[in-house]
Amino acid sequence: MTEEDHRAPAAVVFDALGLDYEQAFAGSAPHRESLRRLLELLPPGSRVLDVGSGTGRPTARTLTEAGHRVLGVDVSPVMVELAARQVPGAEFRLADIRETPLDPASFDAVCAYFSLLQMSRAEQTAVVAKLARAVRPGGLVALATVPLDVEDAEGVFMGQPVRVTSFTAEAFTRLVTGAGLAVLAREQAPFTPAHPEATPEPHLFLLARREAG
Repeated sequence: MTEEDHRAPAAVVFDALGLDYEQAFAGSAPHRESLRRLLELLPPGSRVLDVGSGTGRPTARTLTEAGHRVLGVDVSPVMVELAARQVPGAEFRLADIRETPLDPASFDAVCAYFSLLQMSRAEQTAVVAKLARAVRPGGLVALATVPLDVEDAEGVFMGQPVRVTSFTAEAFTRLVTGAGLAVLAREQAPFTPAHPEATPEPHLFLLARREAG
């Protein structure tokens, strides 16, 4: 059995992609708009968890430059190393969010941009609920996914073989509200990553607030 066989599938994919991933998605206006909305609502000096932090750009860098305290977690050692180098003002850890303990109400906000897609539907549901508990009452959760009705589907992403599970936009929104989050903003738009082997894909961005109680 190879070393790759012991690692999370997402780690294998994103170790291979490295900075190519950042460059492919750098032109996403909806991602930047999602961050702008989040920043408008965050109190100064907020503590933010970035799940699937990737190269650290744009999410961790944008938040750190705005004066917030960011902890990024990612399953890819390559991504964690890149992020630590590119965003020295944030903290990054090699970790799988499914297995990472999070204290209740320990963050002012959580971001999870496209980091759930290689989890099962049950795992995605559990992780969103876990993230909702990790923010304080009134805290914010920013999420992005590819809204498709697929389960453990084989595909190719930027030249890398992947298995993807997702929900329709309506089902994912219900998942979020079922976790005790109130949706404040929702944007869905197609996006084609800047990569020769990329194809257009739908993107869904949600900004939600943890309800009190």
